[in-house]
Amino acid sequence: MNALTIVFASLCIFAIAYRLYGLFVANKVLKLDESRTTPAIRFADGHDYVKTNKNVLFGHHFAAIAAAGPLVGPVLAAQFGFLPGALWILIGCVLGGAVHDMVVLFASVRHKGESLASITQREIGPVTGTVAGFAVLFILILTLAGLSLACVSAMHNAPWSLFIVAITMPIAILMGLIMKYKQNGVVIASVLGIVLLGIGIVSGHSLMQKDVLGWMFDWDKDTVSLAIPAYGFVASVLPVWLLLVPRDYLSTYLKIGTILMLTVGIVFVQPEIVMPMLTPFINGGGPVINGPVLPFIFITIACGAISGFHAIIGTGTTPKMLGNEKEILFVGYGAMLTEGFVAIMALIAACTMMPGDYFAINSAHETYQALLSVYPEFAVTDLPYYESHVGIDLHGRTGGAVSLAVGMAHIFKNLPFMDSLVAYWYNFAVMFEAVFILTAIDAGTRVGRFFLQEMMGKVFPKFANKEWMPGIVIASTIFTFLWGYLVYTGNISSI
Repeated sequence: MNALTIVFASLCIFAIAYRLYGLFVANKVLKLDESRTTPAIRFADGHDYVKTNKNVLFGHHFAAIAAAGPLVGPVLAAQFGFLPGALWILIGCVLGGAVHDMVVLFASVRHKGESLASITQREIGPVTGTVAGFAVLFILILTLAGLSLACVSAMHNAPWSLFIVAITMPIAILMGLIMKYKQNGVVIASVLGIVLLGIGIVSGHSLMQKDVLGWMFDWDKDTVSLAIPAYGFVASVLPVWLLLVPRDYLSTYLKIGTILMLTVGIVFVQPEIVMPMLTPFINGGGPVINGPVLPFIFITIACGAISGFHAIIGTGTTPKMLGNEKEILFVGYGAMLTEGFVAIMALIAACTMMPGDYFAINSAHETYQALLSVYPEFAVTDLPYYESHVGIDLHGRTGGAVSLAVGMAHIFKNLPFMDSLVAYWYNFAVMFEAVFILTAIDAGTRVGRFFLQEMMGKVFPKFANKEWMPGIVIASTIFTFLWGYLVYTGNISSI
């Protein structure tokens, strides 16, 4: 099957779903009312409750919910074949994930922008609310630690990736100031941000050579492990309009721009889906995921289809910035459909690779050798070519991120005049994944601070005052330390 067919069908399904089903849920089920005053206006404080342009808010919300899940989940699920992952993403996203995100966002807006725990406490009871608060807090700590490890893996001793991530911060602050203090400044800030980011991406590859400026950004694992929590703390304490929202908005241009580039690449290259529709591993025993396709396809592809983590974001930062209830459809339902399309593109990138190359990257060396003894047809094909151009051994780099980068490089290299830039595209894809993940870390840290403040406010009433700066700093310090400690001392197995 040609990958272009899948791209076209997915776009049609998502567009029809938004126009028909999304509107039905918004107007007939939720009955969104644009005349109601939203928390962003009613409780405006210039710090957390800030009415935000719907396009900027879409960028923030999409960046916050779309972390590693829609990128690596579909890649790992490709072990079962192309069909299970594609069906689950399309059906799960349209009927489950997008509706879930929109309803949760609606519920928080109708409950003064409060968190999931506060809504639970009010609607069910104080005991259930307290249990929900601790559960969400622990989930956030583990999630942020796991996501941070993926960022550490992508950015340590990788000057170009670290440089691009670092420059998004001063660019975002500049954009935030323009949007805050200049009337109708969204367009100016957007154009300026895109131009500066584009200059950084293009020039970064040459600037980050070790004999130029690369030595400044050649950080080891420990340094990156400290820098990420430090950024999370700053982003959770500063006013939301100054760093968090503009940076997520800027990152969304990079995210969606890269996915659009990949889409254009597929249109021109028209690669074939070479991974079988169903592999021998649907009943279990696979080298990447040992379990059967049911229920492991639902576990492996969460973000991109339906994810409980989105409920934390949907009751965290986003409802405090929504200016009109009618925008819930665009922000909640629309952002999830966009994430579903990202997941489809990641699945295509993995499934256009030769199956042998895919399994060689995503399996431990011993596991892959055992696989070859049973399925000799899964021998490597193009992997030596990529290893010679990238300059590293790609065997046994499990987790999905590396195989996604190789899959994207595989499509881009087939474009005219691009075959000599394989190493560039590989490193660009790795940097793209790091930016994708980091935007969930900053929003997640801020949401964790909200949760912790609410819980501490029950014991120390002063913390319940969202404008009390000492409470903001103390809660953010405690929460950041909890997940930052795991990042610095742990590994993916312990977390």
